Amino acid sequence: MSGLCGWLAAAGLAAADAAGAAPTALASMAAPLSRFDSAPLAASVSEVGGVAVAAIDGSRHVYQQDGLQVAIWGRPVLDGSADDVASRLASLWLSRGVAACASLSGPFCLAILDAFSGSALLAVDRAGIHPLSYASNAQGLFFASSMDALLAHPSVRGALDPQALYHYLYFHMVPGPATAYLGQQRLLPGEYLHVRGGKQRKGSYWQLAFQEPAARTRASFAANKQEFLRLLRLAVESSLGNDSASTGAFLSGGTDSSTLAAIMGQVTGRPARTYSIGFDAPGYDEMAYARLAASHAGSIHHERYVTPDDVLAAIPAMAAIFDQPFGNASAIPAYYCARMAREDGVTRLLGGDGGDELFGGNERYAHQALLSQYERLPVMLRQAIIEPLLFRQQRGKPWRLGDKARRYIEQASLPLPARLDGYNLLLRHGYRTVLEAGFIDTIDPGMAPGCVNGAYWERQGQGLSQINELLALDMRFTLADNDLFKVRKACELAGVEAAFPFLHDAMVAFASRLAPRDKLDGRQLRPFFKRALAEILPPAIVRKKKHGFGLPFGQWLHSHAPLREFAFDNLTQLRGRGIVRPAFIDDLQGRLLAEHPAYHGTMVWLLLMLEQWLSQHPGALGALADGFAASATETPAVLDPTA
Repeated sequence: MSGLCGWLAAAGLAAADAAGAAPTALASMAAPLSRFDSAPLAASVSEVGGVAVAAIDGSRHVYQQDGLQVAIWGRPVLDGSADDVASRLASLWLSRGVAACASLSGPFCLAILDAFSGSALLAVDRAGIHPLSYASNAQGLFFASSMDALLAHPSVRGALDPQALYHYLYFHMVPGPATAYLGQQRLLPGEYLHVRGGKQRKGSYWQLAFQEPAARTRASFAANKQEFLRLLRLAVESSLGNDSASTGAFLSGGTDSSTLAAIMGQVTGRPARTYSIGFDAPGYDEMAYARLAASHAGSIHHERYVTPDDVLAAIPAMAAIFDQPFGNASAIPAYYCARMAREDGVTRLLGGDGGDELFGGNERYAHQALLSQYERLPVMLRQAIIEPLLFRQQRGKPWRLGDKARRYIEQASLPLPARLDGYNLLLRHGYRTVLEAGFIDTIDPGMAPGCVNGAYWERQGQGLSQINELLALDMRFTLADNDLFKVRKACELAGVEAAFPFLHDAMVAFASRLAPRDKLDGRQLRPFFKRALAEILPPAIVRKKKHGFGLPFGQWLHSHAPLREFAFDNLTQLRGRGIVRPAFIDDLQGRLLAEHPAYHGTMVWLLLMLEQWLSQHPGALGALADGFAASATETPAVLDPTA
């Protein structure tokens, strides 16, 4: 919700800016931050630069004194206290410098401008809940929690990065530290940027560190359970803030959101206010579990069924609020859930995000454990017996079991993290099939898997179990770059602030100390979490598989003509951008969507939202279009799914 912005002027330019255009430039940067929720603004301009924060009370902190300007967006805690954080951080900066970041916890992003040293410090919280991007040039250092705000400064140019568009189609978002724009970077969770004398130094003041205890040193289940429940209550209390009466909770009916609903009632002594979204589509509606969780927790429950017409109505606003292309379709139901809460008087919503990534709740963890069992077999057994038997030319009747075994071996033979991309849409079709030749000339396809490889392999050598390696990867990509971004922006559009109790620093530290078998035991997901909450959650919810707020977009493309027409109209407009091949769009709208509506409906959604984002950010194309638009007239060729 809302955000932070500002700049540190280059030496020699500061005084002129402060006396002239600086206040106007700061107002221009701040305007996009509150355009959806009209959040109050606090600002400060000095001889070295300016800072501004637009946010509701409790999340807006600006301090200026003795040549220091401190701006914080969020609800941080400094050395155990949430009082006067900005002024105390200023004092800590003077005594500790960059190390002051390590004393902060909770959700925040911050900027410190120091007139005496002509330096600046930028930092984001340990989970990356509040983002911060920056750009630098001869005029100075510019920063903002939204790239729309960053681009609003007249000294910052906004040429769209073709590589970012490729990453969007690959990941369905643009992973940090890159952004959608050339020359702009984003701080990763737990990172800071220190600028002094025109020189930049980026580093980590905190990193997720797992402690895998030996069997003889592990705490008992009873001791861990007691500590877990204590920290869970602490995390919820902290997330409620000072006005618990206007705080509610998302309730999907999964273990995480159901847990928060139950703990909220215990902490406040009154029924929690919970909000759920359903879909009138087979295989997508989880409302029965949400009702069960609400009944069990005794919450005051609210429901809404999202329709195709709702999706149509929300798409333009959703594309506008994202400051770079974003393709997670569950942002739509998250928005309607938050809007329902706002209409009910709620200004803050608790989300269960982070529980899966800390305690082992994603199905792929069990699947990857199963695949890894194959590589433990003796090499001679695999190469001399199993694989020749299964992959020899089949004659006679089809052998279903053999087909499954071959698929298993094909996946298991790929190393991690490459095999995580087994269902990647862009890889399945081949980027040369999907993308225009002129666009391909402007990007490096190897950079996308390189992002994941780099994050994965930096953990190698630490002696971690596979489950913790995967959890660390998901904290970085699935959570910080995707889920938190989705929920925060959906809530912003609805005028609600989002909070994530499972990402409380003490909870993260506790999860990092749990034994790997407490997160994945064989193929059993999050065994400790479920066992510890057995007395709090209904048994049916403890046993259920993860689902979430998935949108039945592919089904609705077939059944709802206005939604299909809108989507296909956007794909028609996208043809002229020089990014996606018209031949692929034709095949997608026809054969591919008919063969697998859910799977290929996701690709329609990605392309639809890309076109919507480009049309709502017309200045983003800039010089990009000139580089490859000529290839948009390419003659359609035969599609090659193996490209």
